[in-house]
Amino acid sequence: MLNFKNMRIFTSDHWKDYELIDTGGLEKLERFGKYILIRPEPQAVWQKALPEKEWEELSNARYKRSKGGDPAKHEFSEKGAWSLKPGMPEQWFIGYSYKEMQLKFRLGLTAFGHIGIFPEQASNWEYIYDFIISTNKPFKVLNLFAYTGGASLAAKAAGADVVHVDSVKPVIQWARDDMDASGLKDIRWVVEDALKFVKREVKRGNHYQGIILDPPAYGRGPEGEKWALSDGLDEMVKLCSQLMEPDHGLFILSLYSMGFSPLICDNLVKTHFTETGQKESGELVFSDRSGRILPLGTVLRFQKKI
Repeated sequence: MLNFKNMRIFTSDHWKDYELIDTGGLEKLERFGKYILIRPEPQAVWQKALPEKEWEELSNARYKRSKGGDPAKHEFSEKGAWSLKPGMPEQWFIGYSYKEMQLKFRLGLTAFGHIGIFPEQASNWEYIYDFIISTNKPFKVLNLFAYTGGASLAAKAAGADVVHVDSVKPVIQWARDDMDASGLKDIRWVVEDALKFVKREVKRGNHYQGIILDPPAYGRGPEGEKWALSDGLDEMVKLCSQLMEPDHGLFILSLYSMGFSPLICDNLVKTHFTETGQKESGELVFSDRSGRILPLGTVLRFQKKI
């Protein structure tokens, strides 16, 4: 019999400015600060606990995807539009506090339905912060596909030197705004295709004590480079293993792609890392008010220190 005793679910109990209110009907009802949003959620295949009328009354804005794709196969259009009620701003700030870490995030209603933050990643932020503080050593972190940089802010708040890599220049500026709002400074920003950057770092012989990897299912680099998770992930993890400082380190691999099991993360790390120390894997989740647990991605993370 196989035994996966380290397979777990991860959530954060420290959010005050975020709440998952209800889920169902391929949507989720969420509170970000004082504003409540309705957004698509392909994994919420059950019926809603609250009536649709209450969703409409509670919400300040709703995002609907354009027609396209096949919902029965969990294939959805990537485009859509927001409908806003009076008084709903297009940008606002929320905060996140954990121990001495005080982060602030600028949120905004994008054309793709994202708002500048993935709240489920807070569990990883706490993990990053705690480990770097515990090392009491100089620590350099590489954050790949870094988006608006919650993980970069957590590492910087713990005292690490941080290299933040993303291929989209406006997203880098968004991350800069979050850094400034959080009272932090001196993150190194790199606008580049993540795979290209990692290959070059390996050739240079550079090493990092921490690597954070949160790749999308599909993407493009600033020069049109194509990224497909199923094609590039194995090579990316292999390169990351070559960049990891052998003496002590932190590695986090997060995936949000339908059909990707935590076991995939585990197999990739077993293939390319000879030593992982304290390792754990599972799913990032939130529970709504009625107790349904919504899966929001898989994660594997390990730490080793000497």
